[in-house]
Amino acid sequence: MFDGLSEIDAANVVRCARTLLRRPLLRADGPDGELLSLVYRHRAALQDLFARLLGYRLVVERRFARLYKSGPGADDSRGVLGMSPRGYAYVALTMAVLTGVGRQALLSRLVADVRAAAVEAGLTVVDDVADRRALTAALRHLVSLGVLHETEGTVDVHTEALITVDTDLLGQLLTGPVGEASSPGRLVELAARPGPRGVEHAVRRKLVEDPVVLYADLPPEQAEWLRRNQRKETSLLETCFGLRTECRVEGVLAADPEDYLTDLYFPGTSTVARLALLALPELLDSEPRAADGRHVVAVPALRAVCERLVEDYPTAWSKQFTEDLDRLVAEVLELLRRMGLAVPSEEGWLLNAAAHRWLPAPDGDPERDVEPVVVPDVPSWSLFDEETA
Repeated sequence: MFDGLSEIDAANVVRCARTLLRRPLLRADGPDGELLSLVYRHRAALQDLFARLLGYRLVVERRFARLYKSGPGADDSRGVLGMSPRGYAYVALTMAVLTGVGRQALLSRLVADVRAAAVEAGLTVVDDVADRRALTAALRHLVSLGVLHETEGTVDVHTEALITVDTDLLGQLLTGPVGEASSPGRLVELAARPGPRGVEHAVRRKLVEDPVVLYADLPPEQAEWLRRNQRKETSLLETCFGLRTECRVEGVLAADPEDYLTDLYFPGTSTVARLALLALPELLDSEPRAADGRHVVAVPALRAVCERLVEDYPTAWSKQFTEDLDRLVAEVLELLRRMGLAVPSEEGWLLNAAAHRWLPAPDGDPERDVEPVVVPDVPSWSLFDEETA
């Protein structure tokens, strides 16, 4: 993969590849933008690496670099935190409207055009708080991507502002084949198609993008391919992307020792993350299912565990969650789901075996590990015991 490159150049290619995985739209004026010149220098090696290993297309210009990843398919855990479905609809509608507004536009005119496009698309537009929040979140998301620039004022549907549109970046946002799709569901399906190498690209994309890949969640041909190529993939992911893998009977876990590619941290410091961590021992206490090693977790059982933890440590948690226990349980389950640790089922929820890695393990029994202090009956030797003292 790195034939003909010096050790320094090979290390720089790996660094650039990791950056592009974290920031598929890399801009000179955005986060990690100082690496854009390095990406441009090694663009040929990077384009070859992504095409061969993952089937991804990479476009590199002086001002930006765009890595076209595959879509997540039916998995909705990869979305933008805080973005509602209506917010995503407004993102799509705003992108469509921006193709015809030119380089600059007043925010009020843009908002009016977006709402008109929503009505034309068959959406019910009600100018209430929820609708304004969704539209504002969509516009701010496009600002964070660099497509919109706040030339005068800020993006807020309550105020006026002058917005500048980066048409070059706007043309690079869409990755799915919109022209081939006959429905939204078909577009999601087409965007998640595997690369040219089929099973190889499909499995490797999962290993790179997801922290845990279980054999039970893969189609039979993909699970068989991964079992046969575990050792080779372990070396490949570490060499090209700096990922460390752990292979188990249930599947493969890929982790980044530097946490740069980690987009969701667990354990964490929030109330939800700490409660989820403390609840794991009791949730994993039941016998796992023989087929896939997962533990069945009933929602009432999780609620009882959370309720007991809240009562035992009343001052340790945020009041907004402790006052609404149902919301707390839902947030804990959502965190475990986004981490790939739990999946819903007809029996309740299934907690996979990877959750065992976070079970607390004491270093030892203090009463047994501390050596007793022995006091001798005869005082020990001192300088004054010598005749010359």
